[in-house]
Amino acid sequence: MISVVQLGTVDYATGLRLQQSLVAMRKAGQLGDVLLLLEHSPVITLGRNARRENLLASPELLASKGVELFECDRGGDITFHGPGQLVGYPIFDLRGFQPRIGAVEFVRRLEEVLVRSCADFGVRCERVKGLTGVWTSNERVGTVLRPVQAGSETGHQTSEQQAKIAAIGVHISRGVTSHGFALNVNTDLDYFKLIVPCGIASKPVTSLAQETGKQISLDEAARTIAGHFAEVFASEVQWVDTLDALLGRKVGVPMQAPAELRKLRGEEEIFRA
Repeated sequence: MISVVQLGTVDYATGLRLQQSLVAMRKAGQLGDVLLLLEHSPVITLGRNARRENLLASPELLASKGVELFECDRGGDITFHGPGQLVGYPIFDLRGFQPRIGAVEFVRRLEEVLVRSCADFGVRCERVKGLTGVWTSNERVGTVLRPVQAGSETGHQTSEQQAKIAAIGVHISRGVTSHGFALNVNTDLDYFKLIVPCGIASKPVTSLAQETGKQISLDEAARTIAGHFAEVFASEVQWVDTLDALLGRKVGVPMQAPAELRKLRGEEEIFRA
């Protein structure tokens, strides 16, 4: 059984502490598998494999745009989270699946959930060999419409270039996962100009709104993703209204500074975005 909790907008520091608390409880057997779905206020995060040169904005520019900067213990390079982006944090014990799921298989399943979810909104996506995440397909169904520069004779143009629509970066400790994926739904893609997304300069970033030409409800995206989690992980899904309802009490979140998370070693597996 996967319990799904949709939290709304959560600042990144709170999200980190919440994950720590739930991971500790999952390891102790105090709760089952949980999928957190949420939005973050604007933030750029640096994973364990991040290269500082992929951050293109100065601290002053980030401050002027209201964008926070955090280091964290997930795999991968640099990415952006913000409004209009659906972030998913699966807190799963991979040892509970039969057969047991390894790190690579877990990431492949996350990709499959996202590929199926994008297809439900009419956007054909795929994996790219040697990379992690989900990318629009060169073999798309129908015409993909994109805005063009002012002065063009038409309101849209088509593009067949692959673009990244969802990023994945996970952390696994004693079989229990944290961090997860970020799907660009209605995200303001200008924020990605502040970074080299995931350290990949050769491919653009896109969103469901960019690909379909319409705004999509994050609630609808969340329901779609939860349904495909049930399929791909062969598990029942139950929606839980609040964390209190999930745990039957208030959640105490440890106040461990994000920078300290980078010092963790030994028992952990990191998978890059």
